Amino acid sequence: MPGWTYLPENEGALGVDEAFYGRLAVETARRELVEQVVVPIRSGRAWEVKAGQLCRIVAIEGPQVADFNAWNLHNPRERFWAARSRQLGSSHVTTFDRLWSTLPYLRPLLTITHETIQYGIDEDGGRCHDLLGSRCDPYVTKLLMDDEFDFHCHSNLTRAIMPWGLDERDVHDVLNIFQVTGLDDDGRYFMKPSPAQQGDYFEFFAEIDLLCAISTCPGGDLSVPLWGPDAGDPLATCRPLGIEVYQPETELLEGWESPQAPDYRGMHGLQMPDTGRATN
Repeated sequence: MPGWTYLPENEGALGVDEAFYGRLAVETARRELVEQVVVPIRSGRAWEVKAGQLCRIVAIEGPQVADFNAWNLHNPRERFWAARSRQLGSSHVTTFDRLWSTLPYLRPLLTITHETIQYGIDEDGGRCHDLLGSRCDPYVTKLLMDDEFDFHCHSNLTRAIMPWGLDERDVHDVLNIFQVTGLDDDGRYFMKPSPAQQGDYFEFFAEIDLLCAISTCPGGDLSVPLWGPDAGDPLATCRPLGIEVYQPETELLEGWESPQAPDYRGMHGLQMPDTGRATN
């Protein structure tokens, strides 16, 4: 292994109980559907997933990229952290990988129980379900194309979370679900058309109470470039996505509890001020 990386002293720090999450994935007859919605093309949707519930994002009509955000439902300052999730896991996620939260919390927000694409690595080094890139936004389109478009993923997510009292400052770097990306020989980011087929899904288990949001990307399945000399209108490649939230049977959750933040109690090298008062 070249250099050093984020490795724990013991397996427990980053360990995942694959038997537990595997049972949740396969015991589909022992779960109750509590919410089901369809997210139209070029739009966003936010929804709640309670701790101990499962959520699926489904390609209901064929390939379509989803840009995903997640927050602690009760404290949106704790939100999904793409960079640390890459460092503790991988640049692309699959079954049994986790999304971690921002400091000072640093705990798993969710664990992936099953994703049906299982893309692996292609001949260009591309992989699926991407933590490398970020969401498309109207600012970069104005910069690159001198054009204005209000239904980028950043905008879709912004509209979706407003009913929860949040705004565009709360939108953060995303998990690109159903999206194939990588880095070329010069380290430049590339994207490929989505391999998702009708019925493919990405399922995760909520480790804490979550507010989740997705955008059905205006780039659709990414077979048509959004920017550059070959840019076109990818409207015909845009498809809706489904969201399904399930409550598993109580006995399947035996022994599980929501993860806690690391118990660091330092002050980052800061000192308490000297008030000049004597202490008993």
